[in-house]
Amino acid sequence: GFVLPSPTLAVHVAPAARPVPKSTRLSASTSASSSSISSASNALEALSELTTLSIDSGDFDVISEYAATGLITDATTNPLFVSQAGTKGGDDARYEALVDEAISYARDTLGLTDGDGANDEAIDLAIDRLAVNLGCEISKIVRGRVSTEVDIRLSYNVDATVDRARRVVRMYEERGVGRDRILIKLAGTWEGIQACDMLEKEGVQCNITLVFSFLQAAAAAQAGAYLISPFPGRILDWNKNQSGKTGYEPSDDPGVVEVKRMYSYFRNYGYDTICMPASWRPSRGADVEGADVDEILALAGVDEMTIPPPLLESLANRPSRDVIHHVAAEREAVKCVDPKFDFTEEEYRKLWEEDRCGRDKLAEGIKSFTDETEKLSSILAAKF
Repeated sequence: GFVLPSPTLAVHVAPAARPVPKSTRLSASTSASSSSISSASNALEALSELTTLSIDSGDFDVISEYAATGLITDATTNPLFVSQAGTKGGDDARYEALVDEAISYARDTLGLTDGDGANDEAIDLAIDRLAVNLGCEISKIVRGRVSTEVDIRLSYNVDATVDRARRVVRMYEERGVGRDRILIKLAGTWEGIQACDMLEKEGVQCNITLVFSFLQAAAAAQAGAYLISPFPGRILDWNKNQSGKTGYEPSDDPGVVEVKRMYSYFRNYGYDTICMPASWRPSRGADVEGADVDEILALAGVDEMTIPPPLLESLANRPSRDVIHHVAAEREAVKCVDPKFDFTEEEYRKLWEEDRCGRDKLAEGIKSFTDETEKLSSILAAKF
């Protein structure tokens, strides 16, 4: 099996209490054909009563608009949003201030003088600082947690990931944002999941992202991950590409089916890991009116979802009757047909080799976020 390296600077504290997901607080007897929630005036309100909602955005104005409704409690960021914040610097004084502070922080921390150019260490520190600056501002807007991603380029290095995660947490705490307000996002590689195992033992709660297969989800739960972010839309993309099909009924959407499998596994075996799907696609096809939120509606009742602003708007413009409690904890738990896994690294890698969707989409996702990080590196290097 995989032997974890000895952590350095480890601080062992009791993990913060996890909020009980709405899905497990609600009556499991709610039938899949039950009527919509009568008090809600639209689908977004109805969904928020079943599922904790997070906004997938780095735009302060948009986050503020939705946070003000009381329906959105959390926020997720990723390398694209941090890169966009770096790009926006010249257009918006708020973002420019975050970028300038990140550069100054890196220069001061590393003792760089005006004549010194930017080295890799300085750029990496500025990237982390910018991500923290962005997260700190968002934490003032939402009342829940903000997810901040560790440098995606470290996704296959356990020790480097853990070190960078500790640095991000330290910077948040220096800025007065406690670890109970943040989630550290780690890519769902074997190494990222082992880094999660180490960090969770230190009281740093993690969000395992870029999850495209049940295998990743089971390993993340085994590692004690606070939360996972499966991507039903990209699972759908892969299956459509393989099958040649142009669409699926939402309940048969391969991404929806896979997320429900993960959720039922967690609930059946008593894992606390929160299932928070992200990255959505129209199950029935982009040419079908109203299909943009097919996957969201099909997973109504799952623990949490992170949703980008255009789809939040779509939900706000739909009637509450469109929301049906499809995913209820006790009902899903009894549907689990998977054994409880306790992977060694060898066992995991053998199964992973056969997991074509997982392998293809994880590699693609890491490359996409790596490209954004490299773009941001270039932007910041020019500012030193």
